[in-house]
Amino acid sequence: MPDTDQRPTKWKGSREAWLNAAFELLLESGVDSVKILPLAKRLGLSRTSFYWFFTDREALLQALIERWRETNTRGLVGQTEAYAETITEAALNVFDCWLNPELFDSQLEFAIRSWALQSPGVTQDIEAADEVRIEALKQMFERFAYTPQEANVRSRSIYLTQIGYISMNCQESMALRMQRVPYYVEIFTGHHPEAHDLRRFHARHAYTPEEA
Repeated sequence: MPDTDQRPTKWKGSREAWLNAAFELLLESGVDSVKILPLAKRLGLSRTSFYWFFTDREALLQALIERWRETNTRGLVGQTEAYAETITEAALNVFDCWLNPELFDSQLEFAIRSWALQSPGVTQDIEAADEVRIEALKQMFERFAYTPQEANVRSRSIYLTQIGYISMNCQESMALRMQRVPYYVEIFTGHHPEAHDLRRFHARHAYTPEEA
């Protein structure tokens, strides 16, 4: 689209700035609020600047879906593949996702799943992501000699529990979450985590048991 705005390029913003603003609106008010004019006002830019980076609103929405996929699916799958000597250590690697939004953004997950309630296309995206994530967890268990059926059930147990946390918007203090972690690991894997594994997990999240 030709540019009718003769101001310097910096006044057009950037693709990332438009996407970040859309992301904020999605989290704050849902997908119906993600529209070009409100975004332009939020950024202090002209409406026409939007078209330097996206062909239309639908292209912007697709970019939001891609950001969700890249952040959450890639983050979770990556953690299932991280080095671990035991299944309990592997499970704790996955649990990093629930505490580190750079690996798995729970707010974004909630927003996308809420969006899916009114969009069959987004529902399909979620179903595809769920399949990839559960399969990655299943393969993690199979690497530690669980049978395919047992690996499938345990992977679904981990994943659906966390999605339940997100869907119900459960709130826990860090201390309470950390107190529960070893019991969740035991339920999901059949093994209680070793003390040294828990210490490493706590250290990764700047937590000390004395805070409990």
